[in-house]
Amino acid sequence: MWDVEIKKKEEASREYVFTQADFEKTKRMIYEYAGISLSDSKQNMVYSRLTRRLRFHGLKSFKEYLKLLERKNSLEWQEFVNALTTNLTSFFRENHHFSILEQHLISCKRSSSTDANDFSSPGKNFHERANQHKTHLWCTASSTGEEPYSMAITAIRAFNTLTPPVHILATDIDTQVLKKASEGIYPLDRVDKLPQSVLKEFFYKGKGRNEGLVRIRDDVRKLVTFRRINLLDENWYMRGVFQAIFCRNVMIYFDKKTQYKILKKFAPLLDEGGLLFAGHSESLQHASDLFRLRSNTVYEVAKTQEPA
Repeated sequence: MWDVEIKKKEEASREYVFTQADFEKTKRMIYEYAGISLSDSKQNMVYSRLTRRLRFHGLKSFKEYLKLLERKNSLEWQEFVNALTTNLTSFFRENHHFSILEQHLISCKRSSSTDANDFSSPGKNFHERANQHKTHLWCTASSTGEEPYSMAITAIRAFNTLTPPVHILATDIDTQVLKKASEGIYPLDRVDKLPQSVLKEFFYKGKGRNEGLVRIRDDVRKLVTFRRINLLDENWYMRGVFQAIFCRNVMIYFDKKTQYKILKKFAPLLDEGGLLFAGHSESLQHASDLFRLRSNTVYEVAKTQEPA
């Protein structure tokens, strides 16, 4: 009874009417477009994040806003997704994963060195051959860039050079965070937990008007390509295979059916011996025919997997 009274007071104090029907429709639309499954507890979050879009368009109700989306306004759909996605990240989050990645990259380095004689094979131009002998990694939810840049720093350490033969594809559905990620500029409090040795080696410290900011070193940025991808799209338009895929703290936003659909598309993109890194609270037990556990929240393709 008390909860009902609180909810009524919250609704009465709102700037816009946001009915249960509006919320249900919003949930359905974001699920169909991006696969994001919103729980009932997210109603206040949805209201607070979307009211900015109503003010921007000068609309008077959520019903009008949802009708705007139904008119297939592609630019507004992107703003809709940007508003409802969560971008919690940090450098070297779940640090044990990067130790595993470093060892995996060292093993990839050994493997590629044994294939060095293939580099001069005829029939391919220099760039095709060079790209073929690179180690390819994919960060599927790059957010503001901390994760793919942590992967790049790990690659530099593994190969012991600022120019390792590694390429990292970093993708996200949110165009705003991708823009921030490509700039590679962060306030000091985003890097305050990093060792001083890492800060000195891989970051530029801002001076003057940039006081209080750091920028990721150019050598690190060159290893990463940022691109927008919706994991629900039928075609991701990518070629080749990856030695590792980071998909951490992403699956928690999808239901099991959507998770399985995405995981099924990951499997053929991983090279033999390739690793899939998941979030600490994520389990892939429902996709045991696709992936098997190798280490703590680190998976490899199941050998019994049926061809795609």
